[in-house]
Amino acid sequence: MKKTHIVILIGIAVAIVALIVFGFPASDFSTYDTISSAKSKQGKYVHLIAKLDKSQPIVYDPVKDANYLTFSIVDSLGSQAKVIYRNSKPTELEQSERVVLQGKMQGDVFECQNITLKCPSKYKDDKKQLEKSVSSN
Repeated sequence: MKKTHIVILIGIAVAIVALIVFGFPASDFSTYDTISSAKSKQGKYVHLIAKLDKSQPIVYDPVKDANYLTFSIVDSLGSQAKVIYRNSKPTELEQSERVVLQGKMQGDVFECQNITLKCPSKYKDDKKQLEKSVSSN
C-alpha cells in the first residue's frame, strides 16, 4: 500500500470514531427506567414510561400559570410518582394510554422536561366505523 492510502484510511477511522464519540449524546442511548430505579438515580436524566394515574387530579390553570402542570403516574410495577412539567399542557393528555417522560427525579417528584404521548387507539381502525363506511358505498 502507498503511504497516502494508509493516511487516508487512518483519517477515515479517526472521523468515524469522532462521529461516534461526539455525534451522539449519552441520553440517546438510555433505556426506560422504572419509578423506583429513577428514585435511586436522583438528579440524573432518565426516561420513564408510565400510565397517567386517573384517580389523581391533573392540576393545570393556564390563567394562573400556563407553564405549570402537575399530575401523577403509575409504572408497570405499580410504583407511583408526582410529575411536575413546566410547560403548557399537551393536548389529549387525559386520553393517552401511556406517557414517555424525560427528566430528573428530585426527591419523590419527577421534574419532567419532555412528554411524549402514546395513543395507539388513534392508529387502530375502528371496525364498526369501517364497516359503516364500506356498507354505505
